[in-house]
Amino acid sequence: MSENGINQRMWHRVGRSGKVLTLLGGGFVDLNVLKQCLEVFPDLIAADGGANIAQKANVIPTQVIGDLDSLDAQVRAAIAPENLKFVDDQDSTDFEKCLQIVKADTILAFGFLGGRLDHELAALNALVLYPEQRCILIGAEDICFLAPLDFQITLPDHTRFSLFPMGEAEGRSTGLAYPIDGLKMSPATRIGTSNEVTGPVQLTFAQRNMLVILPLGCLEQTVNALTGS
Repeated sequence: MSENGINQRMWHRVGRSGKVLTLLGGGFVDLNVLKQCLEVFPDLIAADGGANIAQKANVIPTQVIGDLDSLDAQVRAAIAPENLKFVDDQDSTDFEKCLQIVKADTILAFGFLGGRLDHELAALNALVLYPEQRCILIGAEDICFLAPLDFQITLPDHTRFSLFPMGEAEGRSTGLAYPIDGLKMSPATRIGTSNEVTGPVQLTFAQRNMLVILPLGCLEQTVNALTGS
């Protein structure tokens, strides 16, 4: 498996402990990976213009959430009115609106990494704003999620393992080439990108504002680690 690829059979093994929801935004989406996901987790919700992407994958979302200003008229006509959830709130993004509304044990979110940088930053911010949602952002090369206060995962040695604090953060680590013990991290001072795995990784944090960024190929292990599968 390459760093930027995924195991083609992974969807048949992950996320069995609880409801896994696929969430689709309007940014870049690898349709092949999305289709693999939907074969096992067909419950698809679109964040506004994500429904336009769903049409390209020949699927219809069970629900579309947002202010609906990016929804193509043709796509809208194919969706039952009761499945359109209009949220009139200009102070939150469509991704935030979805995180406020949807109920799931795990959310696999496509279409929120890549594309416009301001949209991507807003999506990363939303992970911290809604820590109760176990959500994994899936991009072309990377996945990103908000680390629990205690997190364990086993990955191959030398796997790229990046930590990015969204506020002041302190923690401890084992299994990383550059331990974070005793470091006071923040976006304006010290961050933890481009670290690498040297053994089973264990992380503990005092605050829930640390993002973990891993290669796409780590998605299977990440879902299993977060869900306890």
